[in-house]
Amino acid sequence: MEARENIVSQASESVANALIPPKTDKQKWWQQITEYSLIVIFIVMFVTMSATVDHFFSIENMLGLALSISQIGMVACTMMFCLASRDFDLSVGSTIAFAGVLCAMVLNATGNTFISIVAAVAAGAVIGFINGAVIAYLRINALITTLATMEIVRGFGFIVSHGQAVGVSSDTFIALGGLTLFGISLPIWVTLACFIVFGVLLNQTVYGRNTLAIGGNPEASRLAGINVERTRVWIFLIQGAVTALAGVILASRITSGQPNAAQGFELNVISACVLGGVSLLGGRATISGVVIGVLIMGTVENVMNLMNIDAFYQYLVRGAILLAAVLLDQLKNRGSRD
Repeated sequence: MEARENIVSQASESVANALIPPKTDKQKWWQQITEYSLIVIFIVMFVTMSATVDHFFSIENMLGLALSISQIGMVACTMMFCLASRDFDLSVGSTIAFAGVLCAMVLNATGNTFISIVAAVAAGAVIGFINGAVIAYLRINALITTLATMEIVRGFGFIVSHGQAVGVSSDTFIALGGLTLFGISLPIWVTLACFIVFGVLLNQTVYGRNTLAIGGNPEASRLAGINVERTRVWIFLIQGAVTALAGVILASRITSGQPNAAQGFELNVISACVLGGVSLLGGRATISGVVIGVLIMGTVENVMNLMNIDAFYQYLVRGAILLAAVLLDQLKNRGSRD
């Protein structure tokens, strides 16, 4: 039985590799230019901000910057798989809010931190499963499906909380958001763990190769024996669970479940992924690029706050970054085709 599973796994891996067409020398050269150019852009931006913006390159601000991008970093790891498979998830912001509210309510009802976290993460997994099943088996567009669940889940959050923030009095739960190890907060460690785990999943497992193969050509993947529908459901299920965990951590940090939390969060996550080289057309993603994309988004927002730029203008900057990320994705796609 085990030998048969190994053979199937090796065959699936071979098929996934075969479905990703080999790159020409020109395509490899273009890919290296685009990948290294992003790193260079971030280094130049970081050095410039360190030299020109007061208190930017301080230990306190660096830790604050890392903490501020922790939720985006966690969700970007799973959004990377959604985008790489030619899908995306607009419901992540609502899932974060609902998970925080649900966790706070279960915690107040039971007094058990572990049960409340499990309940919130399980709810997020259910939301992700529903998204994946509707998209994969009912063949409804990801835009429509996740836009609908975005509204539904946000609505549930307001209904169960009666539109009010659900406060938390448990010292154990509140301590999670402020817990530190070697002077670094727990949310930062969780984000680093997500970067490592999902980087390994993308690059070293059949699951990651199948995801890229599905994004490259779904029909060819299906004909080659890859269970496209099941893989897509798993992608969204994991997306929902990790997003809910990010919502739990956020609720711990702000000591309450907020039904209106994380509004517009999905656009920041997608912007970071696309800026990091994840293709909107599917089939291309790197964890290193996602890390750089998250850092660029976080650094820009951190600098705007340090310079006391009005929040209204920050909307303009974030929108411009999203547009620039999409344009960069188009240029990469043209370069890879030429």
